[in-house]
Amino acid sequence: MPSRLAVFFLSLALVLGPGLLSLVAAGGLPAAGAGGRTPAERARIAAVTRPTADFSGPERYELRPGGAATVFATLNQDSFSHPSANMTFRRELDFKVGNAIFRKFWVSSPSSTTSSDGLGPLFNSRSCQSCHLKDGRGHPPVPGEAAVSLFLRLSVPPQNAADRKALAERRIRFVPEPTYGEQLQTFSVQGLRAEGRMTLSYEPVPVTLADGTVVELHRPRYGIAEPAYGPLHPNLMISPRLAPPMIGVGLLEAIPAEDILAGADPEDADGDGISGRANAVWSDEERRVVLGRFGWKAGQPSIAQQTASAFLGDIGIATPLYPRPAGDCSGRQPDCLEAPSGAESAAFPVEATPEMVEKVDFYSRNLGVPARRDIDDPQVLAGKRVFYRAGCIGCHRPKFVTRRDSIGAEQSFQLIWPYSDLLLHDLGEGLADGRPEGLAGGREWRTPPLWGIGLTERVNGPGHYLHDGRARSLLEAILWHGGEAEAAKQRVVALPAAERAALLAFLKSL
Repeated sequence: MPSRLAVFFLSLALVLGPGLLSLVAAGGLPAAGAGGRTPAERARIAAVTRPTADFSGPERYELRPGGAATVFATLNQDSFSHPSANMTFRRELDFKVGNAIFRKFWVSSPSSTTSSDGLGPLFNSRSCQSCHLKDGRGHPPVPGEAAVSLFLRLSVPPQNAADRKALAERRIRFVPEPTYGEQLQTFSVQGLRAEGRMTLSYEPVPVTLADGTVVELHRPRYGIAEPAYGPLHPNLMISPRLAPPMIGVGLLEAIPAEDILAGADPEDADGDGISGRANAVWSDEERRVVLGRFGWKAGQPSIAQQTASAFLGDIGIATPLYPRPAGDCSGRQPDCLEAPSGAESAAFPVEATPEMVEKVDFYSRNLGVPARRDIDDPQVLAGKRVFYRAGCIGCHRPKFVTRRDSIGAEQSFQLIWPYSDLLLHDLGEGLADGRPEGLAGGREWRTPPLWGIGLTERVNGPGHYLHDGRARSLLEAILWHGGEAEAAKQRVVALPAAERAALLAFLKSL
């Protein structure tokens, strides 16, 4: 009998042609601290990544936020879906295969479509693309709509000495809810009950700017209705998570760990009020503690682990890294554990084969960053000056140079402009979820990259920013900042209307 991947590729070839059957060799994660930079090279990199003080014109290479991988293409709804511009034709074929797997809908078992069965038994979505809409960000549900691209992470405080030991050793990032696991699964296959329903309401929070303009924020309130498998833990901690945009993640993975760590200042030794911290998380690939850099709290160390975790938790698909066909089902959900799976065999209990996962990793790693726009526009340059002088670059670091020995050739040794330090920052009580993850506290969030943010509405429609999509505009997102970003926010609040408009013009050019 042909393997699941062979059946899938055969059906794909009938539609897209046999050239898409080429495979890419799997690569290992780069070791932290590697890169082979000489002292002279490090000095040149320090010079080129130093924040500018000249806002009279654009900086050299500023047009290309993704370096040579930057995408120059017609701006439309597909602006986040193009491959790295420096990719060879052969590897572009692999990218298209990964795209097909990323977009495909999984079905429940048993099914005649053996390359696509294994959904659930409990799940949040049937495909990667359903959460990362057009490879961009998700959105909160509107009234009457079931949440798909926004879901609730679940955890509880440590329950015993074993939990405390595992957390201290960083072997786990949090303790799952005993019955409902790591996240609320709002869908299920036929014959099973979904775990429950997310409830969401908003309350208005008016903010008055210095010039008298009133901006009405709306504060979300989350809950879980109709829990199907018994009562929730009395000390349950909930954190909403919106699917983030996918562009440039391969370039972020290629930033040397030491360059990220160099920006950390956990004790605020320089007294600037910014005390970024690195998250330290367990790598299930390397079996050791490494730097976290992906996810809203930097809880994942690599694209490969992030992909496998999403397959498991969001779709209920077993992979070689997490060979659990029952997905996020717990021991208190026996019907879920006994449901049919799409695993090829008991000896090989995976539903997405190694080749499938490698293709999705490759696709994710190579979603290119769109070129900047209007970089020499006087209003954009004025807004850039405001952004820098307000102190926003204290967290949204403009530039890095990637490693020479990155996993992908497309990401190696590129000057990139993500506008993120990939560190954790306390953003105040207004954005707090009260839920720790690894070293990240309940008020801390990883600085999200800003590249491509100006194209969000073109790709995904009305803006939904921040970790739960509560901000309906870039100005609302700024006004939610607190904690370490409070001083920068207050500088924005005090801006005259013209400078505020310039700041927003700069952000929309990213």
